[in-house]
Amino acid sequence: MRLVVADLACRRGVRLLFQGLGFTLEAGRALIVTGPNGTGKSSLLRLLAGLARPEAGTLRLDGAPEPDDFAEETHYLGHLDAHKPSLSAQENLAFWRAMLGRPALTVGAAMEAVGLGGLERLPVAVLSAGQKRRLALARLLVAQRPLWLLDEPTTALDVSAQARFGELARAHVAAGGLIVAATHAPLDFGPSDALDLGAWRPARALLTEEGL
Repeated sequence: MRLVVADLACRRGVRLLFQGLGFTLEAGRALIVTGPNGTGKSSLLRLLAGLARPEAGTLRLDGAPEPDDFAEETHYLGHLDAHKPSLSAQENLAFWRAMLGRPALTVGAAMEAVGLGGLERLPVAVLSAGQKRRLALARLLVAQRPLWLLDEPTTALDVSAQARFGELARAHVAAGGLIVAATHAPLDFGPSDALDLGAWRPARALLTEEGL
């Protein structure tokens, strides 16, 4: 598969965040998205995930059954970890594995892979911020989806956990997967392209449709 973005524009409220954005991401590569706060990194990921609509332009995932509607081919990891606190770590991950379909690693294997082995029965409410983030990352491993959309994926992770996740991300890319990751921190995901959204900011942000 390959991700093709053409002439993309994004508006949030009355602000035009970026326009004319275009890139192609080939299988087996990551795209590292950077830029100052407010330039639209998170908004770009939401557009790719189908959670928002672009102001203009097109998104296409060549090789997908529905190239223009590829939510079933993506894992989206936002700022929120999306756990139910009263359920155990194992129960949360089992829910996502069943809902997402295309099973990959077992719940136990995925938790071992992110360094949560032995914590399966603990309620998510008692986990630390870093452990909750690791559990969110484990969702990427329990269902097979080629495109990972990651918003600040290493937030709250210690150095060891960051290194462990880097290995998992590089393995995904090496297997022909794609990653689009928004970040303020360095990420080593293997063969990568860079996108600085700050370069795509409009010369003058539109405050209203009338330009006032």
